[in-house]
Amino acid sequence: MHHLPNPLIIATRESRLALWQATHIQAELGRLGHTAQLLGMTTQGDQILDRSLSKIGGKGLFVKELETALADGRAHLAVHSLKDVPMALPEAFVLACVPPRGNPHDAFVSNTYARLEDLPQGAIVGTSSLRRQVLLHHLRPDLRIQPLRGNLDTRLRKLDEGQFDAIVLAAAGLERLGLAERIRMQFPPEQMLPAAGQGALGIEAPARHGALIAALQPLSHPPTWLATVAERTISLALGGSCSMPLAAHAVWESPGQLWLRAAWGDPAGQRPLTQVQARAQVENTDQAQALGQQLADALRSAAGLGDSLP
Repeated sequence: MHHLPNPLIIATRESRLALWQATHIQAELGRLGHTAQLLGMTTQGDQILDRSLSKIGGKGLFVKELETALADGRAHLAVHSLKDVPMALPEAFVLACVPPRGNPHDAFVSNTYARLEDLPQGAIVGTSSLRRQVLLHHLRPDLRIQPLRGNLDTRLRKLDEGQFDAIVLAAAGLERLGLAERIRMQFPPEQMLPAAGQGALGIEAPARHGALIAALQPLSHPPTWLATVAERTISLALGGSCSMPLAAHAVWESPGQLWLRAAWGDPAGQRPLTQVQARAQVENTDQAQALGQQLADALRSAAGLGDSLP
């Protein structure tokens, strides 16, 4: 396939946030002179809401069905939240492009309390992320953390119905859907380190479609690409999936100088939180991966994880 299809078909999940993300990329492609249309799909991850994601195969469930549409030619590219995209993609697909990152941080959302500190002893906080769970436990061991699945609107509804005193959500999703006023407090990374790739989008394409991959490059943002490669390398090195209590976040301190932090927690709450950090000159993908690998090794030894992770 050497020519660009017209229109370009974008596979996307059908949640409001996923559709916002796909529409955003559709508009960006439009600015470059390409016509694009959306193909909305309900994935297995969207259908199974009564079990935690880590038990049903992880975030990969949101990606696999979109890949099927790419494989059989119903769509040409797929737009994902980067933190849902597994580090190791099937051979037929590539992460073609990572646009500029949005807000990477987590948001504290409550109708009663302005900050995490204001929650009373034993308050009920909703999150399904193991990362948020261990970080919350580290900050406030007294809280009762309960599972919260579903799309953004569902999660907010459950809060509004009084099932939780507070919930923790990605700030980017709330901002993208015009719900920023729901954010009572944004967690600083010192309190709650983001997940690898949080706030960024990833555009996936068939590896064989060189013309399409080339056409997507103007949407790419090299600083975001390198930062998220470093973060995602830690996940990969630790066997990463969303069923892992891992935080990894990189920021540019100056041109070429990347500061990478990572944290690992024990979901059972038996062991203290392990936190590591490193800085390095990063100018290419290899250097970003090397920094991520270095931090993964440091995390593994500091957490006493040995070679195999639980």
